[in-house]
Amino acid sequence: MPSAHQHNKRAWDDNVARKQRHTLPATEKQFADPVKAMDPCGWIGPDVKGKRILCLAAGGGKHSVLFAAAGAIVTVVDLSPKQLEHDRRLAAGRGLKVRIVEASMDAMPMLDDASFDIVTHPVGTCYVPDIGAVYREVARVTVAGGLYISQHKQPVNLQAAHVASPRGYEITEPYFRTGPLPPVLADTLHRETGTQEFLHRWEQILGGLCKAGFVIEDVAEPRHAEASAEPGSFKHRSHFVPPYIKIKARRVARKEGGKLWTP
Repeated sequence: MPSAHQHNKRAWDDNVARKQRHTLPATEKQFADPVKAMDPCGWIGPDVKGKRILCLAAGGGKHSVLFAAAGAIVTVVDLSPKQLEHDRRLAAGRGLKVRIVEASMDAMPMLDDASFDIVTHPVGTCYVPDIGAVYREVARVTVAGGLYISQHKQPVNLQAAHVASPRGYEITEPYFRTGPLPPVLADTLHRETGTQEFLHRWEQILGGLCKAGFVIEDVAEPRHAEASAEPGSFKHRSHFVPPYIKIKARRVARKEGGKLWTP
């Protein structure tokens, strides 16, 4: 049986061929204000010139090229070579320099310790069995005091049915479970067909981040809810089932005995 990494590598390559929504490159409108497009919460700040940014599990020709267009020194990591081809093609077409690395987010030995000022991470931890391994790698490559901005699928989003019953969007998956979730047979806006996903509990998402050496500074829940939307639609479901959480965290740095300490 293929590993989750192998399975999801093939799945995301297939999604590129199908032009699935998360495989579409950046638009001209986003290039007009690239930092705002990638940082709607304003957590990074308006100026990233010279900042070393890791776009983690972020292939697809969006995050990397937008930050590079804003003057950042950018590395993008993704396990899908077809996703990364978008980054390579778009960067070349715009004369931008982007380091492109094919790897899984939970194992990046090719990246040096403390080599990034900012790590940005769109939804992706649901595709690995152990979110703690991702956090440990991010902690390793982030400088003391550096930012880690990540987005995750909320546990209930992966527990609830994507089609409403007469009783609403019922919880169909246990919170305490092991192994991958059952596959979805049709595209939805909260699950990706063909991928293998794992439900991570809140203690793993938040507690694991703290254990890895980060302090959580802010949290946001991107709003997709619309009570008047068509029942069964993503916006209607989001009114009852929150889909995502976005976290701003900072790499811990403090002094003990006169020496800089990091976990």
